[in-house]
Amino acid sequence: MPPSPAYRPEPRFFDLGDEFGDAVQAAAFPQTILRFRNDRAAATVGLDGLTEAEWIAAFGRFEPLPAQPGPVAMRYHGHQFRTYNPDLGDGRGFLAAQLRADDGRLLDLGTKGSGTTPWSRGGDGRLTLKGGVREVLAAEMLEAQGVPTSRAFSLIETGEALERGDEPSPTRSAVLVRLSHSHIRFGTFQRAAYLGRKDQIEALLGHARFLYHPQVAAGDAPGFLQAVVEASARLTAAWVAAGFVHGVLNTDNLNVTGESFDYGPWRFMPHYEPGFTAAYFDQTGLYAFARQPEAVFWALTQLGGALKLVADAELLTEALNGFGPAYIRELRAAFLRRLGVKSLGEAADQRLLDATLALLREGGEALRWEPLFFDWFTGFSSSARALGGLRKASYQGEAFDAFRFALFEHEPDRPERLEHPVFTAAEPQEMLIDEVEAIWAAIDAGDDWTPFERKIACIRETGAARC
Repeated sequence: MPPSPAYRPEPRFFDLGDEFGDAVQAAAFPQTILRFRNDRAAATVGLDGLTEAEWIAAFGRFEPLPAQPGPVAMRYHGHQFRTYNPDLGDGRGFLAAQLRADDGRLLDLGTKGSGTTPWSRGGDGRLTLKGGVREVLAAEMLEAQGVPTSRAFSLIETGEALERGDEPSPTRSAVLVRLSHSHIRFGTFQRAAYLGRKDQIEALLGHARFLYHPQVAAGDAPGFLQAVVEASARLTAAWVAAGFVHGVLNTDNLNVTGESFDYGPWRFMPHYEPGFTAAYFDQTGLYAFARQPEAVFWALTQLGGALKLVADAELLTEALNGFGPAYIRELRAAFLRRLGVKSLGEAADQRLLDATLALLREGGEALRWEPLFFDWFTGFSSSARALGGLRKASYQGEAFDAFRFALFEHEPDRPERLEHPVFTAAEPQEMLIDEVEAIWAAIDAGDDWTPFERKIACIRETGAARC
């Protein structure tokens, strides 16, 4: 496979040494049928020129890309629903490659469903095709909404019949590849702390600081934690503004770059419901919609605890205390972006945030989350469109009057975006569970990928319209 000039391999994780991962091999799958290929993402790392045969060789059989050492299953621990688990690690995935993107960032190609590893804990190391389809849809929707997210890079059906307890079985199998800005998790640091390995904490800190937060001075653990806190606050605010529930905010599912990844039982919330959960097994609502900031902060405190081996606890606490103010600041900014208006200052921006949430709460099931941001995109410029649309009955009363006043205080941000054909539709693109299930049903029943492909095209068009 002749590499493109834009392909820049840089496998830096291996600089850490063999105590941080295990060399593994991918499973030998009976079939490799390409179902999704993200050429838009591939172009950013110089891999869009691969032929289909080369793509399948790289991401179905996992023949190493040029100048890449081969797959490694990363070692980490983590809290799962706040219970510590020292038996974690990449159990059905591995780091396949690292390479520089066209924007200079170091990115990972990581897998899901690529076979067993030393950390599989008795599992089969596989991914259901339905799970792969769901991850592609989640990543595409979040990217279109401006949420910091990994990108679904490849989905290949692998021809095995899997038994699962939480969906009809046997079910089809697949292997997914994601393009992500680091798989260094909070749990990667927790493992080193659990083992009492100050040297490993120092090695991880130096590695992650240099590659992902270079603005932090060498050896400055509190400064590194502050950078992770701010990135995590930005991510959490973006989830909330998108009405998104990740579902499983364990410390092995949060990374040091503040980028969302590993989409399992995710959901987009239909309408304002603070207690809305994504995972059927989240019986107490620990990771419910409105508790996500709390969950992320709790996870950050575990990262801070691991860093106590190399830093002063008071300085780490000071860094952690920055999460609340950073989250509120980022939440205001995220709502402004979603509404397509410019900042007017902290007080006015907070009024708009509060009024938007109050209107969504007052609107109940009649006012879905995503349509509000669609109807009122760029504020005053959308007045006629919103007040004459399908939800005009929701746009009256005291809560609406307060929302409209707060919104119209703000200047529209590039109102010419409303000229895009996306905004002539009566309804926005959403990703509610009924549609996700319908897309899967078409694939499952008749191998019809048309709804899946059409949905991705529509999501991308919406993302282009809002950018």
